[in-house]
This record gives sequence, structure tokens and C-alpha cells, in this order.
Amino acid sequence: MASPDLNLLITLDVLLDEGSVARAARRLRLSPSAMSRALARLRETTGDPLLVRAGRGLVPTPRALELRGRVHTLVQDVEAVLRPAEQLDLMRLERTFTLRTSDGFVENVGPILLNRIGREAPGVRLRFMQKADKDSAPLREGEVDLDTGVVSDAASPELRTRALFQDRFIGVVRAGHPLSGGKVTLARYANAHHILMSRRNRETGPVDDALAATGRKRHIATNVGGFSAALALARHSDLIATVPERHTGNLRTGMHSFPLPFPMPAFTVSMLWHPRMDGDAAHRWLRGCVLEAVQQLPAR
Repeated sequence: MASPDLNLLITLDVLLDEGSVARAARRLRLSPSAMSRALARLRETTGDPLLVRAGRGLVPTPRALELRGRVHTLVQDVEAVLRPAEQLDLMRLERTFTLRTSDGFVENVGPILLNRIGREAPGVRLRFMQKADKDSAPLREGEVDLDTGVVSDAASPELRTRALFQDRFIGVVRAGHPLSGGKVTLARYANAHHILMSRRNRETGPVDDALAATGRKRHIATNVGGFSAALALARHSDLIATVPERHTGNLRTGMHSFPLPFPMPAFTVSMLWHPRMDGDAAHRWLRGCVLEAVQQLPAR
């Protein structure tokens, strides 16, 4: 069965509205003969004369009267689909966005982001999802609207990315900890007891790799799955938490922070999204909100 010519819907809509081949031809900027041929095709397709002669004019058949409202609605729906998107009205926008982030990002950037969204788009709700891995499938499948983190070589090349800020690892201990007084040397750092943060339950991490390059190894007392958990333990013990500086600013309030006594490269935190969201006005607005929110984080 051949596919129907959907252009005939527009022609039929105008013909039934005008009730005249000549007027319909002028409205669609066609010649009367071209419109007559289109009417012939419509009659053949529908199996009904649609418009029949009555004196000098044409009158619709019962079938045409039955189709008129349905055809007009279909044409309006198609035009709405193909029309450029209307300007975004934030005050009337109702939508839930899912952001996959680390706990530190939520605690530092979340309040700034929520305050702005509450003012500009009260109908928008943010859903923060814990970032357990770097799998891009949730973005691709629409489960996550926006992701944040370090872009790895394993990231899907189809994803869009935008750098948010640079960060570096620092050491953090409780107030009054022995390391809170005097310079923290490589030996003092390595000889202390540490908290390892690993979402994948690994026994070592990037900090241990950097330490190994100096010929040192640290003692891992416990493993946790997030930076906020590491800092909570360090706040009430003599353990050292090694965490991203800008990522954990609010979490470290009242604690002593110090630069690492060995070289470790800085890293860039980015936001990631699927390209199908590029043209979505509400998603573009959300990305702008996130970018401006992180710019309010204290510089290191």
C-alpha cells in the first residue's frame, strides 16, 4: 500500500473551508487547473466526490462534512509541530530536571542553584542523583538531564561538554589535629592515617599513585564512597581526608586544610549532556544557571 500524500490534507482543508476551487487556488497560490487536479486526486484517494456542483457553486458531500473538522484539526496540529518553539516563559515552566552529581557538588552548588531557580522558575524541580560511576547510558536514555564530573577518555564522544571550573586535591584534618600546626611535610603526611574515597571500593586511588611517584605509601585506615563521608570522619577523628578543594568548600567549614606536600595535577570539572537537548530552551537555561552558580564558588 502506497503512503498517502500528506500535502493533500492541506489542500482538502482549504477546499472545504473555501467551498470553491478558484478561491482555494488563490489562497494556496496555485493555478485553477492545478487545484482541479488536486481535487481529482482527493476524490480518488477518499473514494468520495467531496465537493459537487450546485448551481454556480460547489457544496460539500456528507463525507466532506464529516471530514472537515477532523482535517482542520490535523492540519493545525502539523503546523504546531513544525512551528519554531515559543519563547520560554520561566514563570509558567513546569518541569523536573535530573542532575547526576557528587555529594560535594550538591552541598556547594545546590543551594545557589535552587535559590535562583526558585526565583526565576518556581514550577521547576531539581532532582539530584548520586554519581556512582561515569556510565553515559543514563544521559543517552534520558534518565539524566545533566551530569557533572571529570570527563574521562571513556566518555561517549557523542556527549556535549562544558568546563565549569578547575579544582585540585588538598588535605583536610579536624581543628586541633597535630597536622594543623606547622608545615605538613611529605613524611608527616605519609606517616599519618588516611581515609580513602573510592566509589568503586578500590584499595588505592590517584593520591596513592602520586605518592608512589615520590617513593612513599600512605596507611589507609578506612574506605568511604563520597567526599562528604570522608570529611565527616576526619572532623571527628585523627584521620586525614584528601578531597577536592573547590568541590568541598562548605563541607570543610571549621576544619584545617593544607596543600598536598607532593605534586598532583589539577583537574577540570565539567557538565555533560546529550546532544538531543542542545536545542531545548529550558535545558539551555538550566545549563546557564549551573554555569553561573559555580562561578560564585570561592576561587582557590
